[in-house]
Amino acid sequence: MVEGLTKSKFWASTALFILEDDAQDGPDHVDSHRSPAFVISPYTRRGVVDSTLYNTTSVLRTIELILGLKPMTVFDAAARPMASTFTSTPNLAQYQNEPARVAIDEKNPQRSATAARSMMLDLSASDRADEHELNDILWIAIKGTTPPPSVHSRFPEAF
Repeated sequence: MVEGLTKSKFWASTALFILEDDAQDGPDHVDSHRSPAFVISPYTRRGVVDSTLYNTTSVLRTIELILGLKPMTVFDAAARPMASTFTSTPNLAQYQNEPARVAIDEKNPQRSATAARSMMLDLSASDRADEHELNDILWIAIKGTTPPPSVHSRFPEAF
């Protein structure tokens, strides 16, 4: 999709924002509330990892600013725009799709350590599978090691 977009007549004025839906429980090594966001545009700084603290309303605020729209709520009005992600000089070079290097079924074959556990999950609809079990299965299938304990950040009750 990105490669096709970069080859279109719209590329010079496009910004594509990609972020995880339902990010509150995909635990990583720092915080279960973190999630990756990708910004693809001729005006994004390529090859850069921006570790600035943004949130979903930061994405919304950035889109509003790009389009010249007023904030819809106080939450997006107060959100930090993703300004450090962008540059004023566009790079109109096209993206080239990189072919998959791993077969889609290679990570969790039928006889793998996680296959039996995977078969027990209710994947008939979104959010039916046990999130902790699914996260353990995915970690083992991808990393091949025992997953670390989940970290769930919470504000102290003193607040």
